[in-house]
Amino acid sequence: MGSFWHQGLFKISTQHARRQGPYFFRRKLVPKPFTHLRFSSHLTQTHHHFEMMDVDSYRWRPPKTNYLPHNIDMDPVVEEFEIPLGRASDHENAAYFEKMKLAAQEFNIVRPKGYTVSYHATSEMEKHHFGQTHPMKPWRLTLTKSLVTAYGMPFAMDNYNTRHATYEELNSFHSSDYLDYLATAAPEDQPRDLDNPDKDVKFNLGGSDCPLFHGLYDYCSMSAGTSLDAARKICNKQSDIAIAWGGGLHHAKKSEASGFCYINDIVLAILQLLRLYPRVLYIDIDVHHGDGVEEAFFSTDRVMTVSFHKYQPEVFFPGTGGLNDNGPKSEHNPGAHHAINVPLNDGITDEQYEHLFKSIIGQVNTTFRPSAIALQCGADSLAGDRLGRFNLKVEGHAACVRFCKSLGIPMILFGGGGYTPRNVARAWAYETSIAIGADQNIPAEIPQHAPWRQHFVHETLFPTLEQSMSEPRNNKNTEKRLRDIVAHVHEQLRFVQHAPSVQSSIIPPDLGPVRDEVEERLKEERGEREGDEVERRVKEQGLGVEGEMAV
Repeated sequence: MGSFWHQGLFKISTQHARRQGPYFFRRKLVPKPFTHLRFSSHLTQTHHHFEMMDVDSYRWRPPKTNYLPHNIDMDPVVEEFEIPLGRASDHENAAYFEKMKLAAQEFNIVRPKGYTVSYHATSEMEKHHFGQTHPMKPWRLTLTKSLVTAYGMPFAMDNYNTRHATYEELNSFHSSDYLDYLATAAPEDQPRDLDNPDKDVKFNLGGSDCPLFHGLYDYCSMSAGTSLDAARKICNKQSDIAIAWGGGLHHAKKSEASGFCYINDIVLAILQLLRLYPRVLYIDIDVHHGDGVEEAFFSTDRVMTVSFHKYQPEVFFPGTGGLNDNGPKSEHNPGAHHAINVPLNDGITDEQYEHLFKSIIGQVNTTFRPSAIALQCGADSLAGDRLGRFNLKVEGHAACVRFCKSLGIPMILFGGGGYTPRNVARAWAYETSIAIGADQNIPAEIPQHAPWRQHFVHETLFPTLEQSMSEPRNNKNTEKRLRDIVAHVHEQLRFVQHAPSVQSSIIPPDLGPVRDEVEERLKEERGEREGDEVERRVKEQGLGVEGEMAV
C-alpha cells in the first residue's frame, strides 16, 4: 500500500481526484520573492555589527560525524526495510479510504471550531534514501502518514500536496554558489571521508553526515516546498496551524550543509512570515541545538530563537548553544538577548521538560509578544532514539505542542531530527491530533488497518520507556540546575524590549485575488471538475463536520 496517499487520500479535501505527483494539489503560482523589501532597518544592518559579534561558535568546523557510520551490524533500523512496500492498487486505495472514513466517524474526528489546520506534504520525499547505514530515513514520513490517515485525521484538515521550491526561493537565503553545487554535484556511492576522515569536502557535501545521494536536489527542494507552502497559508490567513513534517532541517547554513541538513527550510519559512508578521518566535525541541536558524537571525530583534537541546560540546553535535550564548555581545546590536539556549544533560524526564518548557516559553511569550510561532518538533529528543539521549515519551514531547497551541498564535509545526522511525511517526501523528483538537478522542492502540502496522513493533501509540529502550538513561539534570536555567533565561529577557518596532518601506500586495484567479484557471485547464464531485460527496457524508453522528 505504498502509494495510497498519492492515489486516493487527498480526495478528502481537494478537487484533485486522480492526479499524482507533487505539482497537482492546489498548486499556486507564487511570484518571485520580494528581494527589495526592507522589513526593518535591523535586518539590513547585520554587516555593520559583524565585527562586534561573538562568532567563534559559528566558525566553520571540519565535518564531524554524528553517528557510527557504515557498520551494518550496528544499524538495526535497516532491518525493518527488508519487507518490500509494494504499490497499492486502485481497489486497495478505495478500500483504505472507506476505512479512513469509518475511523473518522468512530473517533469523532471533526474540523476544529474557530481555527483551521492545514497539512503540507509530498509523497515523493519518502522515496529518497540517504544510504543504507545513514540514520536519516525519509521513510519515517511514510509511517507518519500511516498513522495520521489510519485515525482519519485528514478529514479535519486542509490537505496540500506541495510543489518543489524554486531556485529563486532557495536563493532568498542560500548562496548561489552553494545552490549551484548542490544542484549539479554527482551522486556518490560512499562518503568521501570513509577511508580518510580528514579529507576536505566542498560546502561540507559528500561526507558521512551529508552524503551526495541520488535525487538530492529534488529532495531538498521538496522539503523546502512543504515549509514555504505552510508559511504562505499562514500569511494568507488560510490556516492558523500549518503542519510540515517534511521540513525542520535546522542545521543548514547559508553556504554549507550540516548535520544531515542541506537546505534550511525553517529560515525560508520564517522569511515568508516576516513579510506579514512583525515578530516571529522560533522554538526548537530537537535534541540538537538549532544552530542554523539562530545564526541566520543572529542580528535582528524580529526573530527570537529558543532552543532546548543536549549540550556536551566536546562529544555531541553541533557543540554550540551554551547557556550564556544569547546572541551578539554588543548591546548596540538589535539581536542581543534574542537567542535563548536551554542546554540539557542526558536523561531529562517528561515532567522536568514540560515544566522547563512552560516556564521559559510562557515568559518569552509575555516579553517578546510574538505574532507567529515556528515550532521545530525534532523527534530525536524522544527516548530510544538512535542519536538522542533523553527520557522523553511521546506525551512529554507533545506537551510542548499543546502549550504553544494554547497561546492562540498562528503557528507552523515543522519536523526535524528523529532516527527511530516508528517513534518519530508516533510523536508527529499524536501532535497532529493535538493540532486538530482530537488528542482526547483517538485510542492509544494503533488501528488494525494502519498500513505497515508491523513496523511499529508495539501496538500502542504511547510506548513506555521500557518499550522504547532497554532501560532509561541516568538522569543527569538536577532540579537546582534546571532552576538556574530558568532564572538565567528570565534575567536575559529583562533586557529585551517589549514588542520591537517594525518599519516596512514596501508592503507586499494582497495576493488573494491573484491566487484565486490562478487557481481557477489551473482548475479549468486540468479538467478537474470531477474532483468537485468527489469533494461534494465527502461533504454530503458529513465527514469532518460535527453533527448528530459526532456528539
